[in-house]
Amino acid sequence: MIHEKWHESDTIKKVKCVHTNAKKYVVDQVLTVGKTYEIKNETDEFYFIIDNTGKMGGYYKDYFVEQS
Repeated sequence: MIHEKWHESDTIKKVKCVHTNAKKYVVDQVLTVGKTYEIKNETDEFYFIIDNTGKMGGYYKDYFVEQS
């Protein structure tokens, strides 16, 4: 299963968190505004990153902007 190896997988790109204003979920406890995260996997709607808890999580792309 591919999700079991995401911690060791190469970083696709880096993104910076720009807000944690979630309508439905509490993300301000696992994401920090202004912090840069490494993307381990990506879908059309989500980035999969290692969040502040040290675990892999999938978050909507609108919380982030791509770093160059």
